[in-house]
Amino acid sequence: MRQRTAPIVEGRKPASIAEARRPAGSELSAFHQRALARGVNPFLYWPIRALLQLAFFSYFRMQRIGREHLPARGPLLLAANHRSFLDPFVVGMLVRRPVYFMAKRELFEKRWQAWLLSSLGAFPVDRGGRDEAAIGTARAILARGDCVVVFPEGTRVRPGPLGAPRRGVGRLALETGVPVAPIAVIGTEDVRRGWRVRPRKVRVRVGRPLRFPMAETASPGLAAAVTERIWACVSLQWVWLGGVAAPRERHTPAGATPARRRRATGQASPQREAHAA
Repeated sequence: MRQRTAPIVEGRKPASIAEARRPAGSELSAFHQRALARGVNPFLYWPIRALLQLAFFSYFRMQRIGREHLPARGPLLLAANHRSFLDPFVVGMLVRRPVYFMAKRELFEKRWQAWLLSSLGAFPVDRGGRDEAAIGTARAILARGDCVVVFPEGTRVRPGPLGAPRRGVGRLALETGVPVAPIAVIGTEDVRRGWRVRPRKVRVRVGRPLRFPMAETASPGLAAAVTERIWACVSLQWVWLGGVAAPRERHTPAGATPARRRRATGQASPQREAHAA
């Protein structure tokens, strides 16, 4: 008996398994709407927070420094470095109210995991490009007076010094006008090895919140400048905790003379080179 085969459509390639499992745009939109309309699930959020807090203080000996700088009410942007999957929950322990945070869209592929994350305040972000939906959701959450956690590095960075920040945090700070608290987390990078969670001392340090003038539309250059200012304060907290500092780069002023440029870079003058020859 002759078997019938499916017709082959020219110009189309079969989707990979990862692409087939990736949530569609409508599904991601539903998670954004949940964060805006329903918020966290209080019957799940507060019991899990209580259990995690007990575990962090007993198993990880968590130390929180500078919590007095954080306002008890009103919108707040928490900008922190990112070393571990535990970081959103560690930062969430700094305030006594729900926090919301961006999580990569791949974490929303499994239904049970997506439901759990969204119940705990997470909403998806596409790290591959400029995700306007995630930025808009963060703006709306801040506008209603809640807290949003952002990791300017965009992904986990370990080990060594802090990674380079992206300018999204600067854009949020400018377009919302909310205070930005610089936060450093250290110790979480050594917690997980495979499926094993090891006891490590975790410390968190918070600096004084920064305020920036509000701009309806932040230019890329202005957003980058504000991000650099925020990240410098995060780096200060990181070094205070004993983190590895990033190597310093030698900068030359834009209006420097050739002689000053040579002195800044350690180059010899042409006259010295000719004399040495």
